[in-house]
Amino acid sequence: MTVATATVLLCAGGTGGHLFPAESLAYALRARGIRVALATDARVDSIAAGFPASEIVTIASATPSGRSPIKRGLALLTLGRGFGVAAKEIRRMNPAAIVGFGGYPTVPPMLAGQILRIPTILHEQNAVMGRANAFLARGARAIATGFKNVRGVPLKATAPRTHTGNPLRPAVIEAAKVAYPAIGTGEPLHLLVFGGSQGARVMGDVVPKAIGALPADLRARLHLVQQVRSEDLTAVQNLYLGMGLGGLEAAPFFKDLPARMAAAHLVIGRSGASTVSELAAIGRPSILVPLPGALDQDQAANAATLGAIGAALPIAQSAFTPDRLTAELVDLFSNPEKLTAAAASAKSAGIHDAAERLADIVVATAART
Repeated sequence: MTVATATVLLCAGGTGGHLFPAESLAYALRARGIRVALATDARVDSIAAGFPASEIVTIASATPSGRSPIKRGLALLTLGRGFGVAAKEIRRMNPAAIVGFGGYPTVPPMLAGQILRIPTILHEQNAVMGRANAFLARGARAIATGFKNVRGVPLKATAPRTHTGNPLRPAVIEAAKVAYPAIGTGEPLHLLVFGGSQGARVMGDVVPKAIGALPADLRARLHLVQQVRSEDLTAVQNLYLGMGLGGLEAAPFFKDLPARMAAAHLVIGRSGASTVSELAAIGRPSILVPLPGALDQDQAANAATLGAIGAALPIAQSAFTPDRLTAELVDLFSNPEKLTAAAASAKSAGIHDAAERLADIVVATAART
């Protein structure tokens, strides 16, 4: 691959969890003088607006799941139309390589690239390979993984597999420079609660009740930052009134979430791949509530990686009750040495140069063609 003229097409869509690692790789490739293009779907147009790509193409996509044969059929038709558009765009761009980050929006461009014999590289963020990546894995030239051990990789996927970690946004790299804040006797306790890019109603249902049951002296020390769904914001704020908290900030979205993670003594959240990787890189202890109902149980597997080293406490949503959370918070805040040890364990698992590792694979794979 000649750096001066090369284009690499990145394929990511559906959620920020897929788009953010692609964004990190884009910065790493551009720093090497490589032109970057992005293929995405309409659902992330607002997020993709600031993506560091020379051009962005929107390709129709859908998820062929669910019980309705009609809906599955319509989804397949949409993917077929997306394939036609993707093939036309790839012929025009003539990329040296195509990199996919999972989710069905990557299927049309990745599959078109494989049929057109363009080298394709998969990046799997989760500890369980998603269905779209599993479908594409047999035609990939290289597979990179966010976690060391990944379940669900098809036996016929013979491409070299490399553990790169999950590429991190620059804001996360900056936040990782902040040391874990010391917890002095009687000093403020900083708790961050969020539920991923789409929010989580369970946090608004459970956390206020749990905090309301804390001893008054702990509540007075508690400085709470909580992400709340827009439609639940007023109700959740009202629940906290009169609790005597040391501080409260509730909002539907925080643009500076990595910095808020760095300021926290404890984080409560879901366990998407980006969240788990960012907690490790920044080095913060957490209580993780995997999203239930996922067919592949990827979030449960992600949480287990931090739980196994004592960096996080995974709790199934069915067990995530106010009483359970109150008990865990009292134990952790009353024994701050547990939080400090968990923070160190999390930090030991962090990978800060994942984007550079992945960029190396992309360049090497393209060069072999």
